[in-house]
Amino acid sequence: MTGIVDWASQRARMVIAFIILSIVAGTTAYISLPKEGEPDIEIPALFVSVNFPGISAEDSEKLLVKPMETELSDLDGLKEMTGTAGENYAGVALEFEFGWDKSQIMADVRDAMNAAEADFPEGAEQYTINEINFSEFPIIIVSLSGPVPERTLARIAKDLQDRLEGLEPVLEAGIAGNRDEMVEVVIDPLRLEAYNVTANELLTVVQNNNQLIAAGEVDSAQGAFSVKIPSSFDDTGDIYDLPIKTNGDRVVTLGDLARINLTFEDRAGTARFNGETAIALQVVKRKGFNIIDTAALVRKVVAEAENNWPSELQVAVQVDSSNDQSRIIASMVSQLEGSVLTAIALVMIVTLAALGIRPALLVGFAIPTSFLLCFALLAVMGVPVSNIVMFGLILAVGMLVDGAIVVVEYADKQIAEGEGPMHAYVAAAKRMFWPVVSSTATTLCAFLPMLFWPGVPGQFMMMLPVTLIFVLSASLLVALVYLPVMGGVTGRIERWFTLRIESIATTRCYLHIA
Repeated sequence: MTGIVDWASQRARMVIAFIILSIVAGTTAYISLPKEGEPDIEIPALFVSVNFPGISAEDSEKLLVKPMETELSDLDGLKEMTGTAGENYAGVALEFEFGWDKSQIMADVRDAMNAAEADFPEGAEQYTINEINFSEFPIIIVSLSGPVPERTLARIAKDLQDRLEGLEPVLEAGIAGNRDEMVEVVIDPLRLEAYNVTANELLTVVQNNNQLIAAGEVDSAQGAFSVKIPSSFDDTGDIYDLPIKTNGDRVVTLGDLARINLTFEDRAGTARFNGETAIALQVVKRKGFNIIDTAALVRKVVAEAENNWPSELQVAVQVDSSNDQSRIIASMVSQLEGSVLTAIALVMIVTLAALGIRPALLVGFAIPTSFLLCFALLAVMGVPVSNIVMFGLILAVGMLVDGAIVVVEYADKQIAEGEGPMHAYVAAAKRMFWPVVSSTATTLCAFLPMLFWPGVPGQFMMMLPVTLIFVLSASLLVALVYLPVMGGVTGRIERWFTLRIESIATTRCYLHIA
C-alpha cells in the first residue's frame, strides 16, 4: 500500500495536475450542488380522510372510521394505525415499516378503501389519500395585499401563479386566501307564482343544462362526423337567457324569475400579512434544484411582473415575501464557510507557532482540499448540501488535519537533519502511512454504525456518517499523496530560492572585497 507514495512522488507533475483538477471539480460541485434545509427523506406514512357534511363525531366514528379500520388493518407492513373522528370528517393515519414498497402499498390502500367505501352511508364524499413529503413544503410565500378589489388581487395572483409555475425549478405555486368566483342565483317566489313556474320545474331545467352531451356519430357519404349538443354556460348572459318555460307566445327565462349576481364562494380560509388580509402564493420547488437560486428566481420573476403593472396598481398593491427558506440556507452556508476559514486560520496559527511557515501552509491547504474532494464525491452521489451535511463537515474540521500534521511534522524533522524535501516527505508519508490510516479508520468506526440506524431517524441522520466518511477518506488522500508531492515541490522551490539568494549575496560580497 505504501507503494502509492513512491508512485506519486515519481509522477509529481501528474499529481499536481490531479490536485488542480480536484480543486476545480470540488469548487464546481460546491457551486452547483442543491442547497436544502432538511434532508429530503421519504416518510413511510399515509393519511386517509373522508368528508361527510353534517355528520356528528359519534356517527363519524361508527359509520366511517370503523369500516376504514376494519379494511385497512390487514395491510402488509402496517406498523401503527390511528383513527380520528370529528364533525363533518373522519380520518385514519397509517404508519408502515421502514423500507416499504410505496407503489404497492398505495394500491393496497385504494383497494381497501374501495371496499370500505361500499359500507359508507349515502352522502359521504370521495376519500383522499395524502402522503407526508418534506419536499412539498413551500420555500417562499409571496403575499399580495392592498386597498384594491378582491377580484383584482385574485387576477394578479393567478397571473403570477402562471408565471411561477412556468419556471423549471418550481413544482407548484398554490394560491391561499382567495375565493373562487361563483354565480349566485336568488329566486324570487313572487315571480315564480306570477309566471306559474314551480320550484321543481326550475331545478330540473337548471340541472339539465350546463352540460356538453355527446350525441354519437353520423356516417355519410361525405365522411363521419361526431355530433354533440352544446349546452354549457360560457358567461352570465347564458344563465340569464336560460329558457325555463313557454308562457303563451313568450319564453320565460331564468333572468325573469331570479336575480343573478357574479360573486365569490364563502371564505374557507384567510391569509394575512402584517395584520392585513392578503392573497398568498406558496411556492414549492422541484426536487434536486438549489433552494437559494430558486428563491432568487422567484423574487426576480415577481419583480419583473410588478414592473409591468400600471403605475396606479404598483402604488396600491403591496408585494411582500415571507417564510423564505433560502435566507436560512444562505446563512447556514455562510456559517460553514466562516467556520472553515476560521478553522484554517486557527490551525495555521498553531502549526506556525509549532513548526514554521511551510508546514503551516501545507496543513492549511489540507482542510479546503479535503472539503472540495468531499463535495465532488457528494455531487457524484447526487446528494444535496443540507444542514446535516454541513454539520458533518464542521464536525470533521478538527479530525481531518491530524494526518497532515503528523506527516508534515515528521518530514520537517527529516529536512532539519539534512534530507532533501521530496525524499523527506516521501519517507514521512511511508513511515506514517499505517498509523494515519489506522487512526482515521478508528474514527470512522465510531460513526459507521449510524449507517445502519433503522427507521426515519436513521434515514434523516444517514448523511452525517456518509459526509464524515467522504471527508476523512479525502483527508487520507491529501495527507498521504497530495501533501508529500506538494511538500517536496515547495521544498525544492524554497531551496532553489535560498541557494539563489545565497549565491547573489556571495557574489556581492566577493565584488565588494575585490
